[in-house]
Amino acid sequence: MTKKKADTDQLITEAIRGIEDVKGLDIEILDLRELENTVTDYFIICNGTSNTHVNAIVGSIQKTVSKAIQEKAWHIEGSENSEWVLMDYVHVVVHVFQKHIREYYDIEGLWGDAKSVKFNTTN
Repeated sequence: MTKKKADTDQLITEAIRGIEDVKGLDIEILDLRELENTVTDYFIICNGTSNTHVNAIVGSIQKTVSKAIQEKAWHIEGSENSEWVLMDYVHVVVHVFQKHIREYYDIEGLWGDAKSVKFNTTN
């Protein structure tokens, strides 16, 4: 296994842990590696129930990933209104939505050719 692959797998694991720690909902990973013209290898998509919950998820991901593998997001966008926060870790991009915004933009549908893994989450 290459170092990049190991780092990416660990980043995904820690991001998921960060989401689960604050009860983020409907977690899904899209594997984009086999698609042409993609800007990243993986999307992690989840949603929260409010602005506060979305912010808590983002904070938890940052803290968990930073503590476990000393990785910081290259760029974070959308924190101002917390309806859709994008966290760019280069090979992995995390999308944290409020449910209605996630349904509206339907990233999973747009990237329908990607392999998908869903995690069962409960409130």
